[in-house]
Amino acid sequence: MKRATRMAVGLGTAVVVVGAGGVAAFGFGGTDPAPPPASSLPPSTAKVTSTTLTSTEKVSGTLGHGTPNPLMRTGQGTVTWLPAAGDVISRGETAYSVDDQAVPAIYGSIPMYRTLKSGVEGNDVKQFEENLRALGYKGFTVDHEFTSATATAVRQWQEDLGKPENGTVQASDVVVVPGEVRVAELLAKVGGPANGQVLTYTGTVKTVTVKLDVAKQHLVSQGIAATVTLPDGKTVPGTVASVGSVATAEPAQQGSSTQSTIEVVVTLADQAAAGKLDAAPVDVTLVSDKRENVLAVPVGALVALAEGGYGVQVLDGDASKYVAVETGMFADGKVEIRGQGIGAGTVVGVPK
Repeated sequence: MKRATRMAVGLGTAVVVVGAGGVAAFGFGGTDPAPPPASSLPPSTAKVTSTTLTSTEKVSGTLGHGTPNPLMRTGQGTVTWLPAAGDVISRGETAYSVDDQAVPAIYGSIPMYRTLKSGVEGNDVKQFEENLRALGYKGFTVDHEFTSATATAVRQWQEDLGKPENGTVQASDVVVVPGEVRVAELLAKVGGPANGQVLTYTGTVKTVTVKLDVAKQHLVSQGIAATVTLPDGKTVPGTVASVGSVATAEPAQQGSSTQSTIEVVVTLADQAAAGKLDAAPVDVTLVSDKRENVLAVPVGALVALAEGGYGVQVLDGDASKYVAVETGMFADGKVEIRGQGIGAGTVVGVPK
């Protein structure tokens, strides 16, 4: 009597059923194979479900306000006032004082590199005029030309700041920042020279920075979902805001070797959830792939076919047959499948 044997392959519980002489006891050559005897029915079953499969990767990160940036100043003078670490500086507010004169912040991307006065034209002029208008000063046109009308508005601004009302703006009179910033670290000291790095700043929004091994770079892209687990165990949803393109060498966790990493920044959906935590270690679960509305079965339901590929044992009462399937995504102990006659609710065997 011929006897079917089960041989383990690759997926642990997945098996291949072969007959004597190595011929598959079930095949797909155009004729339906005879159903296996009742004794060959699997000990357990599962239904094909229509579901969403999500593939995740857990990595370590640091909760904070992002990478600090230096705030530079060129020129003479003595530092007479500095903010405190953690202070937030907005447009028009004093970033620091030199020789007892306030140096306010303006928003933009072009550093002050020359004196702005009547007759000067350029993008830096427009940037300054945009800030002057945002601070409430009027009577001039926001464009690329520093006119006498601009100078008049500047004198009003200087009067309000208690500065000499000369209608010109020296490069050291203001400091340019990208937007509202948070003081990270003070580098200058009151009484010290006002030249070089005065302080470092970050954004005001709390984010999580992940130093991701470049070998896992394929798992992330801007906009994918993430879940941040805080030190107290609370979870907060987030989104990957940026993925660095330049790899840097980081010390390995063990030994003296190094590993190459890229910086991944995750924003939090709920800023208040992080409380006052700063520079805190957190776990980040990245959603590296997601497939919606797919047919899936437990991985253990897959059967490796002797002629190659995979199948599932489809049950109909006491009868069963093997159906070849194409596999897709694997996640959470399930696998996406596609096959003729396979639909949501189809009962398949799960061999043990």
